[in-house]
Amino acid sequence: MRRILTSIILTMFFGSVAKAQEGIPVYFDYLADNYYLVYPSMAGIAEGTKVRLTARKQWFNVDEAPSLQTLNINSRVGERSGIGGILFNDSNGYHSQTGFKATYAHHLQLGGDFRTLNQLSLGLSAGIILSSLDETEFRSVNPDPVVTGVKNTASYFNVDLGVSYNLFEFYAHAAILNVLGSGRDLYSAAEFDNLRRYLFSVGYVFGRNTRIEPSILFQMTDFTKEKTVDLNAKVYRDVSFGTVWAGLSYRRSFDGAQFQSNGNFGEQRLQLFTPIIGVNVNRFMFSYNYSYQSGDIRFDNGGFHQITLGYDFGQSDQGNRYDCYCPAANN
Repeated sequence: MRRILTSIILTMFFGSVAKAQEGIPVYFDYLADNYYLVYPSMAGIAEGTKVRLTARKQWFNVDEAPSLQTLNINSRVGERSGIGGILFNDSNGYHSQTGFKATYAHHLQLGGDFRTLNQLSLGLSAGIILSSLDETEFRSVNPDPVVTGVKNTASYFNVDLGVSYNLFEFYAHAAILNVLGSGRDLYSAAEFDNLRRYLFSVGYVFGRNTRIEPSILFQMTDFTKEKTVDLNAKVYRDVSFGTVWAGLSYRRSFDGAQFQSNGNFGEQRLQLFTPIIGVNVNRFMFSYNYSYQSGDIRFDNGGFHQITLGYDFGQSDQGNRYDCYCPAANN
């Protein structure tokens, strides 16, 4: 019974988030040299091929807590094109979604020779998403016509658009996710059809042997106008066996939720603190991040754990195609 109640609470609490973030949720995996997962225009940004596998788990001590797994691969094709593919599975209580996206990106060299990173990139992803709501374990003394008692499944098609500009150590990205707007028709209750999200990132890499990379990521949901911003900072250090790096991200929402505690009313905004560590050895990459939510009102005291495994191959010049310290473009 406790498991069912916990899952119902999770479904209710995260239902609005899932509707606003239908598709792959934007967490902090992009900081592990995984910008393609967020921006279609980053497919094939580097010479050769990149593979990234991520796994995220929230609240280990809570049954049916949200979890996410993604696998993506992207590769340069010729001098001006990139292709990629993403598989993902996102589960949250009794709701889950599984999907696949295929991507094509076109890269335009704006100046200099082939070792000069001055590139405008345009990308498009098309995908199929399968959403499910398992009501087979829902029980009620008085039958509820809204609860069907079966596993409801719906699928839909959508596209993402992205644009990126890279100039040596500077980069900027923008994307519109779920461009078509239409989404799942899964619940008996009415659902809105506008699932669009807007993303924008900008950052710069300072230094040589020890490098510092400040960046920001802004996202907004079209229908609810919810907005959040990530403030990020990463530090890289070259060592004898490769590169070690660490960073910190702070996510804050622009809008708060009202609550009542001990007869007093208050407002709380989403605040996530996410330290991240990683290492690159030869062609392999490993990173781990932990997100902690601050505030008086929380579902659980535990945090959110995520690991990313990466493998790069097909590069020449030891992965340094461009004359710059640009981690996303130089593997």
